[in-house]
Amino acid sequence: MAPEKTFARGHKNLDVAIIGGGAIGLAIAYSLHILDQNCRVAIIERDPSYALASTPRASGGVRRLFALPENIELSNHSIPVYEKFHQLMAVNGKEADIGFRKGGYLFIVPPKGVATLARNFERQTRHGVNVEWLHPDTLEKRFPSMRVDDLGAAVQSHDDGWLDPYAVLMGFRRKVKSLGVTLIDDEVMGIARERGLVCSIELKSGRKLNPGYIVNAAGAWAQQISAMIGMNVPITPLRRFEHYFECEERIEPLPYIKDIDRLAFRPEGKGYTGGVPTLLEPRGFNFEVDHNYFEDVVWPALAHRFPQFEKTKCKTTMPGLYDQNDFDGNPIIGPWDGECENFYVAAGFSGHGLMHAPACGLCIAERILKGRFETIDLTRLGWSRLPNGRPVPEEGIL
Repeated sequence: MAPEKTFARGHKNLDVAIIGGGAIGLAIAYSLHILDQNCRVAIIERDPSYALASTPRASGGVRRLFALPENIELSNHSIPVYEKFHQLMAVNGKEADIGFRKGGYLFIVPPKGVATLARNFERQTRHGVNVEWLHPDTLEKRFPSMRVDDLGAAVQSHDDGWLDPYAVLMGFRRKVKSLGVTLIDDEVMGIARERGLVCSIELKSGRKLNPGYIVNAAGAWAQQISAMIGMNVPITPLRRFEHYFECEERIEPLPYIKDIDRLAFRPEGKGYTGGVPTLLEPRGFNFEVDHNYFEDVVWPALAHRFPQFEKTKCKTTMPGLYDQNDFDGNPIIGPWDGECENFYVAAGFSGHGLMHAPACGLCIAERILKGRFETIDLTRLGWSRLPNGRPVPEEGIL
């Protein structure tokens, strides 16, 4: 655990400046206010329309099926928040409906993946996850449309599900604004350091902020922000597609399905939404749509698993960006230890940002205000693992 430090406002007229107004940044602002109503917080978001933001382009899945204890606990805290989000984020009596649906998750693996799945299943059970082990014969009876002859096992988590990412974004934003958090529609152009601490932020408008702490929650743009103070984070933008497609033939109600080859999809309206993200995608800020990707990659994977998808059509394709941590695929959460203690990073979630936003917000707020993690010990996900060469990767299905 990090040593306890005293949160001091000093002469600053702003306690915490959060760069990035997506789900992570908003959740941090919310938790800072909940823990300390006198904490003066500002969120800087260069595009309040969120035209290219990652949060509203997310799949909306929320699950506890991870290998790392930290990720399981981040989900254990975040998902109950989303279940009561409509009440927690209510403003002036108006609830924030995010369409949370507890449809469950289903992870399926071939025989070669059974041992890893079993280790993860055991760890998830120890952490209180409501998860069920399924043999192929049980899987076939439960989901008769699914091809199971090449599968070794599956696990189904019954309390997980999905939600509307854009509704989450707007719900958080309205709530923090009602709590007195300052929302600044501007772009960060530079960050100044003095004696090992960040001391000011220069905005495109010419305005200058002098916060006591800065949190880099810029997602896929986090590397650019950290570079302003000489911090090199291995967080790069990774393009992925979210496809909406429909099926002519009837399929029984499905949970959110993921397999070891990264096929991931769930029910949505009259059809389904999902895709096959790949780490082989060149890094960069690319929002072009590859119209062949669904037919060449996604459709064959769908039709292999469910023959009914031989007759399907992709209706829309939405590109988005993961803030991919190329070091180990997990977020960097906490201060720049040993270099700039009042500069925090909350980025590199590699596709799990929306899922873990409520818990991450609380943990960052605790670390700033109390000098330590209390709810979940995220020390292993701090910056020091990178220069020390100690990756903390997930094991098995991502």
